[in-house]
Amino acid sequence: MAGLEFTAWFGKIELDEDGGIRDCEPFANDPEKLAEMVVELQEMYHDNSLSVPLNRPDLRDAAMECGFVELDEDYDVLLRDVCIRAAKSQISKTDTDDSRIIQAVEALDDIDRNVNELSERLFEWYGRYFPELEMTGEELAIFVSAYGSRANVPDDHELSQRASQSMGAELLFADEELLRAFAKNICSLYDTRRYIENYINTSMGSVAPNLCDIAGASIGARLMSMAGSLEKLAAFPSSTVQVIGANRALFKHLRSRAPSPKHGIIFNNPVIKNAPWWQRGKLARALAAKISLAARTDFYSGELDPSIREALDRKLESVRKANPNPPERKPEAKPKGRGGKRNKGRGRGKGKKSGGKN
Repeated sequence: MAGLEFTAWFGKIELDEDGGIRDCEPFANDPEKLAEMVVELQEMYHDNSLSVPLNRPDLRDAAMECGFVELDEDYDVLLRDVCIRAAKSQISKTDTDDSRIIQAVEALDDIDRNVNELSERLFEWYGRYFPELEMTGEELAIFVSAYGSRANVPDDHELSQRASQSMGAELLFADEELLRAFAKNICSLYDTRRYIENYINTSMGSVAPNLCDIAGASIGARLMSMAGSLEKLAAFPSSTVQVIGANRALFKHLRSRAPSPKHGIIFNNPVIKNAPWWQRGKLARALAAKISLAARTDFYSGELDPSIREALDRKLESVRKANPNPPERKPEAKPKGRGGKRNKGRGRGKGKKSGGKN
């Protein structure tokens, strides 16, 4: 009678009806190959392709009985080494091309948030000394890092007259040096932002060429970031892709009678953003369908398919031709009050009664 076969991390074990070891076939004592076996077994058990018997022996005793190890210390040292190698291999698998793009997108969002706050602080701080300077953001940071005090603005500069006639306070030398250093740090953040943005644009062209071609590098990267990975984005239906990024409007629609959102972050695509308002919903639906197709093509093949862009252009053109003019707005029906006829009758009765008295 054949027993129950059970695969452990160190070998294959055949059990009898009572859970005892009938036969054992240990693997080679190679930590690297054993680590690969552990990862493979984890995936197989996770997919339910393998099952663990309820009545199984202690693995430590089984390994010693099979002759895989001789001492408890050998079992502990080898198991620790195998687990560390398996964990490292699992971590290395998560470092994929799309995960690096997602990290770059999130870093870009962090820089945008921080640089906006710092630029606002610089605007308020330097505005005490040069309130007539109509600059914000990177332009202001470059000006402050270059000149510092308004007294350093050269005569041939276009702002020299404003600087000489400014009503601001005098800027001390220590404050000037501090503001210059602060402005230089803000300029470096803007430079880092451009570097990351160029990295995203370059990486998207090689990792997801079809998604980059259909949605654009920036929007495509953000779609992957919000979905979690290119694989997850490829699994989304086009209806979900269409409203990614419109969480507030979607929840408001689900909670109340607010209209459903027609587009999420894909609105920033020029195809939708530059279109008339009455065409945006249909254009967003067509664009989302091709974005979903492009993501699947990138995940499973990774090669650029020009037919997706051609089909999208034909669909967009047909939508524009079919909807050249805005639809006629239907007049809103005036709501009727409760018991309108009844109140009207009561008013008449009251009028007759009062008329009789008079």
